[in-house]
Amino acid sequence: RFISDLDESIALKLDYSEESLETIESLILKQYTSVEKILIPAESYRLDGLTRYVGETFRKAIGGRWEIRLDDPRYAFHGLPQLTGFSPRATPICPHSLVTAAVDRRQGNYLRTILENVKRRLR
Repeated sequence: RFISDLDESIALKLDYSEESLETIESLILKQYTSVEKILIPAESYRLDGLTRYVGETFRKAIGGRWEIRLDDPRYAFHGLPQLTGFSPRATPICPHSLVTAAVDRRQGNYLRTILENVKRRLR
């Protein structure tokens, strides 16, 4: 549903490839000038869609599975979807945090760089 709500010129570029992370990040940077703006309740649907897209792109590239930990409220990603199981000793990846970090860092290639670094570490 998230992708179908986007402008067709953008939606056609979203194929869950590493390259498409730059398209999604460009959309993020055009739409949000600060982390505070992406975190307002009215943007929760869009943030959820962005998070799912980024997470699925990472999952397709490195494997793993989705998980939500609810057992420890002090856990950094408590209640947030994360990717785990892509490597025996890998730190979980929280796509929600990646999306908000992309807004904050404003680089244009942050998401793809993170994925490339994770893949390099897993080799």
